[in-house]
Amino acid sequence: MARSGARAVGTTITALDRQAAGVSPRGSRRWSSIALVAPAVLIALFVVGGGIGFSLVQSLGLLPLVGEASLSLDAYVANGDDLARGIGLSLAIATASTVLSCIIGLTAALVITQGRSTGRLVAGLSALTIPIPHLVGAASVGLLLSDAGIIPRLFGIPGTEWPAIVGGTWWIAVVLEYTWKESAFVALVVAGVLASRVARYDETAALLGASRARRLRHVVIPLARPAVIVSAIIIFVYTLGSYEVAWLLGRPYPEPLPVLAFRLFTSITLTARPEAAAVAVVTTLISLAVVALGMAALRRTPLWK
Repeated sequence: MARSGARAVGTTITALDRQAAGVSPRGSRRWSSIALVAPAVLIALFVVGGGIGFSLVQSLGLLPLVGEASLSLDAYVANGDDLARGIGLSLAIATASTVLSCIIGLTAALVITQGRSTGRLVAGLSALTIPIPHLVGAASVGLLLSDAGIIPRLFGIPGTEWPAIVGGTWWIAVVLEYTWKESAFVALVVAGVLASRVARYDETAALLGASRARRLRHVVIPLARPAVIVSAIIIFVYTLGSYEVAWLLGRPYPEPLPVLAFRLFTSITLTARPEAAAVAVVTTLISLAVVALGMAALRRTPLWK
């Protein structure tokens, strides 16, 4: 019953949007949109596709730095245990960071769209967070939360009694840094979507007698869902392949996939280059699978149809 109600609200919102825009749902705008994005897509395919293709060929032994070229999967099994641990660790970090970022970012977006002074303050803080590089954020987290950092010294807590937030077993500092940065990204993206649409629908639903909880469930959340899904895809893929934060704030072992790939790539052993390429290819395949799942979820939203 609840799902049918949400679907009906979503369908109504979509119809109102199309009516307001005055266009057919799948008309000539499709081709003009394709023409506008085609140059960017072609450049991205050339750069990204070329890099992925080179890594794939090298990982299969067809482009060795030394020795004869031969098709094999040796690069994928040479570090099998480290690769398996890296996959599990990278998925855990990316999942935790994405979930926390989306929850905090969606909450901040709801506060921002209220239009009050608190919302403007949250919007300002979120905007200030975006230009700060992840490398600076990671260094700041390390200086604040390590056992010899500013916060334990400020409270007079000895390093032996301070929890292992930086370099600990649970990679807390890495997840905190990603959550801090990416939640601001989610907040601004979702607030931008809600600010242009939520007011009139929320007011209409209020005039029809819907309570605040029902408006949040059947109007605000459906409107924000596509932006949250897209933001989650971007955050997951980025954190899965990001190197500097995990290298600065994580443990030496086990290594996430990007740290493992970089260590193998910079090894003095030239035969380790195909192994680094194999790790990069595995990371890419996981990212593509996540993007496919995210797009499938996005197509199931009422606003996409």
